[in-house]
Amino acid sequence: MERREIATSTRTHVLVIPFPVQGHINPMVHFSKRLASKGLEVTLVATTKSMQPQDSSIKIEHISDCFEEGGPKTDSHDAMFDHFRMAVSRGLPELIEKQKSLGCPVKLVVYDSVMPWVLDTAHQLGLYGAAFFTQSCAVSTIYYHEHQGLLQIDPSEGSSVSMPSMPSLGTKDLPSFIYDVSSYPSIRRLVVNQFSNFEEADWRFFNTFDKLEGEEYGKKS
Repeated sequence: MERREIATSTRTHVLVIPFPVQGHINPMVHFSKRLASKGLEVTLVATTKSMQPQDSSIKIEHISDCFEEGGPKTDSHDAMFDHFRMAVSRGLPELIEKQKSLGCPVKLVVYDSVMPWVLDTAHQLGLYGAAFFTQSCAVSTIYYHEHQGLLQIDPSEGSSVSMPSMPSLGTKDLPSFIYDVSSYPSIRRLVVNQFSNFEEADWRFFNTFDKLEGEEYGKKS
């Protein structure tokens, strides 16, 4: 299906999908408000009904992940991530069709970068997709190099790691699941795999500003 051209004569409707964990929601809420302040119509997708609109400039739509409704309970991160992915992949096309039927067709889907599969769904539905990286460019640089197999880590005491546009880092300065692959393997896969298709995104947004991370940002843009 060919992607729809973004119309300039009407308000562009943007669907924003945060990853529902601490540290990932607020950056995308603030970004949503910023988009709305520029005249775009913005709908924030939530998987919990506890998230209610506190700003009239953005709308909230819910996609059930079943956890609030007595769905499967598990302590496995992998199982929770897989269940979340299935729930959103199932509910997203329905939500987009609902918006179309209401006369508010979605033109662009902005998604947390740790959910790269949302981009595939957006493109399959003929929409544009934009990855939003909630963490700093420096942290994203570490994950990117690990994904590309470019991060050479020496486990010995006092060793350091070098990456372009970044100061030398001690091994223990890295996230623990990067220098110790046996710790939190599910989290490691989540953050490293966000780069599996990021080059296919129509836009890439980073939660930073160039005065702070100018060189790191330049490497990602």
